[in-house]
Amino acid sequence: MDARLQRRVQRYGWDRASDSYERHWAAQLRPAQELLLEMAALAPEERVLDVACGTGLVTLPAARAVGPAGRVVATDLSARMVEIVADRAVAEGLGQVAAVRRDAEALGFDEGAFDVVLCALGLMYVPDPVAALREFRRLLRPGGRALALVWGERSRCGWAEIFPIVDARVESEVCPLFFQLGAGDALATAFELAGLEETESRRLSSVLEYEDDEDALGAAFAGGPVAMAYSRFDDGTREAAHGEYLASIAPYRRAGGYSVPGEFVVTRGVRRRRALGPAMPDRTG
Repeated sequence: MDARLQRRVQRYGWDRASDSYERHWAAQLRPAQELLLEMAALAPEERVLDVACGTGLVTLPAARAVGPAGRVVATDLSARMVEIVADRAVAEGLGQVAAVRRDAEALGFDEGAFDVVLCALGLMYVPDPVAALREFRRLLRPGGRALALVWGERSRCGWAEIFPIVDARVESEVCPLFFQLGAGDALATAFELAGLEETESRRLSSVLEYEDDEDALGAAFAGGPVAMAYSRFDDGTREAAHGEYLASIAPYRRAGGYSVPGEFVVTRGVRRRRALGPAMPDRTG
């Protein structure tokens, strides 16, 4: 998919998903987000950037961790997500939070402006993840740390058939490289290609619990990455897609609901405290 089109699909898709996202995903994602924050080890007064902030499920805990003397800037490609975070920060009295709409590959802040950059379940949607990670590195002070959370191996995510089911009904792939960063050491390798060092990765196996068919369908279609494509389906197309998706997760049916397996990967990297010395002259000639 063309990068500009991919950004547009994600921007307006997440605008549509914003009202359903937290209802269907907050509890499901909490263990992975808690692991991200544990590995970040945020300290009072730190300056934190939360990229692809969504509805603030990481932003607000990060703000509480750094305290009123710290600073958390939340960014997202979706204007609606940014509005939600800003409103919630005000409602919770978290004056240390600012929320702005930005592209993960061109965030526009000053070099070295942050102690920590976080990105929870956003890097899979970026057309060039290494470019985004280079931007994260640029924004870190020397010794600062970047952390990203992505979904893991496709074979370990029982809901993964949502993509081919939707792709079969639209003109272009919705998320063509969604699971690429979760395969093997791909996320750590991307960090290293971006110049981040001392990488550490952890995998987390989890179970996504859905109360009934409606809950499972809401998470998959209305509250997730296929929301924009789904909004264009007519009633017949929706019914067919719903049936196919429920059949794909039928092996995980439990007492009227579903317990669907999922896997996450979190990687942490550091910006070198000082640059390497000048290159040695070539004496081979």
